[in-house]
Amino acid sequence: MSNENKIEFSIVIPCLNEADTIEICIKKAEDSLLKNNISGEVIVADNGSTDGSQEIIKKTGVKLINVSEKGYGSVLIAGINSAHGKYILFADGDDSYDFNEVPNFYKKLKEGFDLVMGCRLPSGGGKLMPGAMPFLHKWVGNPFFSYILRLWFESPIHDVHCGMRAFTKDFYEMLKLRCTGMEFASEMLIKACVYNSKITEIPITLHKDGRINSKSHLKTFKDGWRHLRFYLLFSPKWLFLIPGMIIFIFGLLSSVIVVLKIKFFNCELGLNAMLFSAGAMFCGYQSILFAMLAKAYAVNQGLLPENVSLKKFWNIFNLEKGLCVGFGLGLMGLLLFIFTIFKWLTIDLTLLEYDYTVNILIPALILTVIGFQTILFSFFASILGLEKK
Repeated sequence: MSNENKIEFSIVIPCLNEADTIEICIKKAEDSLLKNNISGEVIVADNGSTDGSQEIIKKTGVKLINVSEKGYGSVLIAGINSAHGKYILFADGDDSYDFNEVPNFYKKLKEGFDLVMGCRLPSGGGKLMPGAMPFLHKWVGNPFFSYILRLWFESPIHDVHCGMRAFTKDFYEMLKLRCTGMEFASEMLIKACVYNSKITEIPITLHKDGRINSKSHLKTFKDGWRHLRFYLLFSPKWLFLIPGMIIFIFGLLSSVIVVLKIKFFNCELGLNAMLFSAGAMFCGYQSILFAMLAKAYAVNQGLLPENVSLKKFWNIFNLEKGLCVGFGLGLMGLLLFIFTIFKWLTIDLTLLEYDYTVNILIPALILTVIGFQTILFSFFASILGLEKK
């Protein structure tokens, strides 16, 4: 650990009031590097500890980075940015992760992997010691989020929230991670999947943390929701676009069936079916527009790489074209409404005929609402600066 230019492997340990365990973790990390002849360094990034952790860290002689901006992501970003190693590993400072696993991560990185994830769960070969992980995290949270990432992003990982992982510095800089909170870990893995990076995982053992005078910083439901919310931002295709298209097409086809009086099993769909069809079209169309905005926002913010199909669409679309389409649909609906009002007046404001309501009034409503949705979408897309020339 003499010359910074010779450092190959950096271990970053985030710290927030870890006086009970931080010295133990530092010692284990240093011993692991020394025993395996790995030229490395240990960095502790402290997020404003008030329990004497900083004094303990200073006594060990390792590099201490003081991070004023609160958040799990903030402290890790600061620690990683100060690292000199070609390879970087981070793990929590609560003595739940075994730093003797360092050479296994190092070996995989040397084999050419961009990201090496630890796996604590038995499904990926990992091991959980008694009391190491809360019941909900073990049987609900981690399996659920891991399944979601495998489904939506084709992730090969069984334990997406493992707090011990290693990666190359080049890989990290390429990702341009932005999240300063707990979502940092999810952003890293999701982007790695989206960018088709080389990812693998190795089984590790999670021990019961060694805290005595402090508690875990994790908040099961709050942090779980934050991660899920973040996943939703990255997955507009599966969550909003495809379901929206299915719902919209279903509504459109069923409305055509009602208007044309097509019978199924000698049953003819009527006014109630037409109303449900209209509702389906509204919801489906809104979902499609939201998916496009969510995807474009994620690309603009650097959360996702440029999408070829989306780029082609924004090259064609602009505010003026969107407004023309929206006003055109709205105008057709408005004309049908005006026509309906005149018809209503001719019958002295009595109940409109069934066929008239189904064939004219409800289609007028559909055109008007979809036109209005298109106008709002066009303005919001313009506000985001998505129009391409």
